[in-house]
Amino acid sequence: MKRVRFAPSPTGYLHLGNARTALFNYLFSRHENATFILRIEDTDLERSKKEYEEMLMEDLKWMGIEWDEGPDVEGPHGPYRQSERLEIYMKYVDKLLKSGDAYYCYCTEEELEQEREKAIAEGRPYRYSGKCRNLTPEERAFYEGKGIKPVVRFKVPDKTVVFEDIIRGHVEIDTKEFGDFVIVRQDGMPVYNFVVVIDDALMGITHVIRGEDHLSNTPKQIVIYEALGFAIPQFAHLPIILGEDRTKLSKRHGAVSVRALKDDGFISEAVFNYLSLLGWHPKEEKEVLSKEEIIKQFRIEDVNKSPAIFDRTKLRWMNGVYIREILDLDDLTKRATAFFEGFGYKADYEFYKKVMSAIRDSIETLMEIKERAKVFFVDEFPYTEEIVNEVKSDENVYKVVEIFYNKIKNLSAITKEDFKNITKKIQKEYGYKGKALFHPIRIALTGEPSGVGLDLLVEVIGIERVKFRLERFLEYFG
Repeated sequence: MKRVRFAPSPTGYLHLGNARTALFNYLFSRHENATFILRIEDTDLERSKKEYEEMLMEDLKWMGIEWDEGPDVEGPHGPYRQSERLEIYMKYVDKLLKSGDAYYCYCTEEELEQEREKAIAEGRPYRYSGKCRNLTPEERAFYEGKGIKPVVRFKVPDKTVVFEDIIRGHVEIDTKEFGDFVIVRQDGMPVYNFVVVIDDALMGITHVIRGEDHLSNTPKQIVIYEALGFAIPQFAHLPIILGEDRTKLSKRHGAVSVRALKDDGFISEAVFNYLSLLGWHPKEEKEVLSKEEIIKQFRIEDVNKSPAIFDRTKLRWMNGVYIREILDLDDLTKRATAFFEGFGYKADYEFYKKVMSAIRDSIETLMEIKERAKVFFVDEFPYTEEIVNEVKSDENVYKVVEIFYNKIKNLSAITKEDFKNITKKIQKEYGYKGKALFHPIRIALTGEPSGVGLDLLVEVIGIERVKFRLERFLEYFG
């Protein structure tokens, strides 16, 4: 059975690049009926934090990504945190030391720096000289007697590592490019390139799907697989994600974590949909697809080699489609409630629902509720200098508001149809029409020159608040 994993480090928020990697592993697992594992790579004890692990898992679940085995889901290959697997790793370190495929290295930082400087001076790439490869027991005893704590290095065979990458095709890398590398640091902590092999092998991972920044790690991992007699998985290295300026995606491109997109009012299904299109495209032309449609069509073999471009404008457009057309009003209102409350707009659920019905066609993210919904909640808004000058210079503005107020002051309720009928009567009786009619009413009711349809506004806020705003305007300018 096919098995894949997503193995993040809990050292910060879930970056969009990592989220896309998690998503492609998830899509592969669901399309292929494979097992998807979440593994936490927390051997960097200084930077790894429990709160980041919890947020990472929350963000994956928010996106709609579930796993079959992981820290919070029991499975046959646990534990699923690397910090809880140190005994397992050291067993395989001992195995490599005994077989002669690894050795203790006592070189100091100063000695290694001298080697580096010499390589630079000679115009060649640096690789460790292998100075400690064949130390005698007496030489080892000498270094240990001086209190030097060794690292453990893997003895890299002199060969060309060859593998077929599902996305990138045929890859060949000569081991001369990297030389003997460290697998256990001086503090006794095993390093990434070693532990990832042990974990993937023992967890039965058949396909390693990850970012192309790991491509250079692959030959190092393959020689460890071979030394330990483990089956080598298939590799698929995903293209890098670039910003619109074709540079590596970073904070200067705006929100680049899943948490930030969530806080900015993006819809989880839209983020799932959009990230699935970064490097992959369905056979059909349409881009707005359900989770089920994406899973059905996704094939890891169809992922592009070329970099994917993160287009924020396109993500906003897609998010707007989900807000306007895909989510039903109740679902949308439930998701929007936290935003209403966060902006200080206090009301009951039914009122929020009416407001969302009125503004959903004019927003692309839930963060835009702050400005678009303000007219439904704020009755005592300031009049700008432009409005004051306009009312003073054009007596028709005040007159239209007064006429409209007189038409509605005795009503006990007002609907969209009532508003349309009243404005038609004013048009017929007084000759005001178009902007001359609606603009004065708008600035009296909202303090803004444009915005939501006035018929929708008056129906949602109700007749008493409509009267209050008109009376306030007439008193202010009367």
